[in-house]
Amino acid sequence: MKNNLGREVPFRPYTGAFDNVNYKEYNIEKQKEPKILKSWDEVLDSLDLKDGMTVSFHHHLRNGDKVLSAVMKELDKRKYKNITVAASSIFPCHEILVDLMEREVVTKIHCDYMSGPVATAVSKGKCKEPCIITTHGGRPREILEEELNIDIAFLGVPTVDTQGNGTGSQGRSNCGVLGYAIADAQMAKEVVLITDHLVDQVDHPEILGSWVDFILEVEEIGDPQGILSGTTQITKDPVGLMVAKKCIDLLDTLELLKEGMSFQTGAGGISLAVAKYLKEYMKKHGIKGSFASGGITDYLVNMMEEGYFETLEDVQCFTIGATKSIEKNKNHKKMSANEYANINNKENIVNKLDIVILGASEIDLDFHVNVSTGSNGEILGGSGGHGDTAAGAKFSVIVSKLINSRISVVVDRVRTVTTPGETIDCLITDRGIVINPKHHELIEKAKGNPNLDILTMEELYERAIAYTGKPKKVEATDRPVAYSQYRDGTILDTIYQVK
Repeated sequence: MKNNLGREVPFRPYTGAFDNVNYKEYNIEKQKEPKILKSWDEVLDSLDLKDGMTVSFHHHLRNGDKVLSAVMKELDKRKYKNITVAASSIFPCHEILVDLMEREVVTKIHCDYMSGPVATAVSKGKCKEPCIITTHGGRPREILEEELNIDIAFLGVPTVDTQGNGTGSQGRSNCGVLGYAIADAQMAKEVVLITDHLVDQVDHPEILGSWVDFILEVEEIGDPQGILSGTTQITKDPVGLMVAKKCIDLLDTLELLKEGMSFQTGAGGISLAVAKYLKEYMKKHGIKGSFASGGITDYLVNMMEEGYFETLEDVQCFTIGATKSIEKNKNHKKMSANEYANINNKENIVNKLDIVILGASEIDLDFHVNVSTGSNGEILGGSGGHGDTAAGAKFSVIVSKLINSRISVVVDRVRTVTTPGETIDCLITDRGIVINPKHHELIEKAKGNPNLDILTMEELYERAIAYTGKPKKVEATDRPVAYSQYRDGTILDTIYQVK
């Protein structure tokens, strides 16, 4: 059948059956008394292990995580097969999964983001079953609503007490916050906390001991320096800085920069430059925002500490500075992925956002955005919070250079739909700005600023191909290797095995 974008999909679109769910139900304590075990063998002997099970992990240590690999080695030793790995995100450090997929120890991956050798292997058809790449808000939704059933959650937690209470903001492996692990801990049939810092008492836990079955202390759960994977520095590229300046000029012209505004930006170089110029604007005009949210960087921490935002709503730390901020700043607040972006949690933070600044690998004539696959057809990431924030924010902005390495960001049709075009409000490039045609009044207002080059998407596309020519489409096979899943459960697109 076809979805609402006219693309063939394998499942029925989500029908909104859980729109009235009261998520407070999922905070009911399980009243367990966790056992502290001394070895991996003791842990595995205590669990209900079986072929075909689903095991879950979180990614707060990002490319420094060592828990997923350790667990999968132990499961492989015991000859289990047909395992589904439900990790919130997959990074290069999880390369062990490539061999496990080839031997059908792992036959499916369910995640919000996938990069590195695992993404390459999936793209080449190494995983037996098509993988699911959902959003940061979609994952807790389907866990809490029992669409994704987790048999065992193996959660790396920087500090755990003897009662099983855990936090991400203490200990040598401090990752700041455990927002993507909460739903797993609440809903998995069995929960194992793996820690390298066992203490007598945790005062402000994110994970409650009453949810936990077993605790294992190990030498090291990961390297916090791996949190820094990816771009977390303001771009120094003059063209990127120009794009960021144009963004602030447009937001000013549209009168969207105002007292009490809320804001989120990604960790890309141009996006962080937007935050830099926003700070300068707020200082000049005496504006103070209400909150900044999402994955938190040093730059947003500094803006809060200097009084430009009242609070930070943090689901994931992108820098070491952000992990340290949580310990000392009372207005730097932790939140779960459910609180952050679950579409069926009516109090979710993304729905309270005024402005979100996002990137794109491709955006097409219908404003659909791709951040899932590259120009060669291979998986390069996934939605993460992209689709959630674009839908929730009052004004969603894509910032990008029009041409990178002779490839245009604007295409006639994106290779993979990650974020539907109806949720994208604006594209800002160095060679023109496009506002979604649904915003007639905003387009006219923007045209009143002679410094802004306002175009249609078709006009910007023509500018791009005048430089690059029309690119040849990279061919793929007809075998699905992954599905791009939206925050409400709809399958937006199919990713096919590359040739």
